[in-house]
Amino acid sequence: MSSTRTPGMPAADGDGPVRLLTVLPTAPGAGPHTGPGPAPVSERADAARNRRRILDAAARIVAEQGPDAVTMNQVAHASGIGVGTVYRRFGDVSQLLWALLDDRERQFQEAYMSGPPPLGPGAPADERLDAFLDALVDRVAEQRPLLLAAHSAAPRARYHSGAYQVMHTHVAMLLSRLRPDGDSALLAHLLLAPFAPDLMHHLSVEQALPAERVKAGVRELLRLRA
Repeated sequence: MSSTRTPGMPAADGDGPVRLLTVLPTAPGAGPHTGPGPAPVSERADAARNRRRILDAAARIVAEQGPDAVTMNQVAHASGIGVGTVYRRFGDVSQLLWALLDDRERQFQEAYMSGPPPLGPGAPADERLDAFLDALVDRVAEQRPLLLAAHSAAPRARYHSGAYQVMHTHVAMLLSRLRPDGDSALLAHLLLAPFAPDLMHHLSVEQALPAERVKAGVRELLRLRA
C-alpha cells in the first residue's frame, strides 16, 4: 500500500507547505478548526481572552509546581474563570495540557513542513527522515514533563491529536518515497511508536541516556534489515 493520506487530513507532497493542524485532540469546542469543510465562526474577543487567561494560569501552575499539579478546579481558581467554562473550553486536564503545547508544536510543524532542508523540503527523503527523527528526539526531550503528563492523563489521546496525525502523514510520505511498495501508513505508526512520552521518559530519565545515543539508536534500528 503506497497511499499515505489519512482520512480528513490534508495531502502532503513534501515539496511545499501544508496547512498546520493544532495539537489539540479532537473534541467539541476544544480549539481551532482542523478538519475538512468550512471553518466555524471566529472566536469572540471575550472567549479568546478567557482562553488566554486559562492557558496562562495553567502555564503558571506547570512552571511553579509541575504538570502533575494541574487540575481543572485549580486552573479555574488561578484564572478567575468559572470551572464550568474551563471544562467547556478544554474538556479535561489532558486536553488542557495538550493546548499548552500548541504554540511549540506549530513551530515544529513549520520546521519540517516548510523550513530549510534537510528537515524541510529540498533534501532527499532519507536525509529528511533522519533529520525529522533527530528533531523529534529533541522535541520530546524539551517538552517531556508536559508530554508525559498529557499522555498519562489520556494515553490514547496522542493518536487522535492533530500533531500526531500531521507527523504520521509526513513520515508516511517520506517512507512511501523510500519504499514505494511498502505499507507506509502502518510503518509510520511503528516508526513513531518509540517516541511515546513514557518510553522517552524511561530512556532519558530512568536510563539516563543522552539524546545523541537515542538518535543513534533510532538510526541503527532503521538499518537492521537494510
